[in-house]
Amino acid sequence: MNMMWTFIIRLLLATIFGALIGLEREYHAKEAGVRTHLLVALGSCLFMILSIYGFDAFLDHDNVSFDPSRIASQVVTGIGFIGAGTIILHKQAVRGLTTAAGVWVTAAIGLACGNGMYILAGVTTVTVLSSLGLINLYLPSLSQRERQITFLAEDYNVLTDILENLRKEKIIVLNYEMRKDAEENNGKMLIVLKIRMKRYDTIESMTSILKNFEKVELVQIA
Repeated sequence: MNMMWTFIIRLLLATIFGALIGLEREYHAKEAGVRTHLLVALGSCLFMILSIYGFDAFLDHDNVSFDPSRIASQVVTGIGFIGAGTIILHKQAVRGLTTAAGVWVTAAIGLACGNGMYILAGVTTVTVLSSLGLINLYLPSLSQRERQITFLAEDYNVLTDILENLRKEKIIVLNYEMRKDAEENNGKMLIVLKIRMKRYDTIESMTSILKNFEKVELVQIA
């Protein structure tokens, strides 16, 4: 009975650790959230317990060999299918690699809990959460890039609407410049925007915003 309570504690710890990592991923609206990470950690933990203790009744049989790492190794291989499912191709950019890696390490945390390595599992969980948190907090520029967009518009009011649309798409406008040359631009206003956008956003995502305005003519994106 004492061993059963030990197993229950291991399962509960794996569930908690997996849920914590899932909460961080779900907070940032990633492909795999709380439920996915929770189930991965819980399932991995149970597989590890079964791998170590589930076949004790057969050890007394003749010609039976015991390899406690066999099921665990299959978990490591099988988790790759779930990880691959979180990786998607979006607008010619690959997304979901960090989430896939998170699912992978969550499986390792579950296996560690199943083996009774609570401290190791806890330290790994804290390390994962700290690493993801620090990168998002202190190194946001790594996931962004700057672009310069030049276009022609009928008047200043169009620029106001464009800026509002950019803010909705979470594209940061660093600065802009306007000038009007009646001869060179047929009386239209030349506007140069300097923006900061996410690396996985493409030029097509930017031009789609400008296409919503009939009186705007795209000149260049650099």
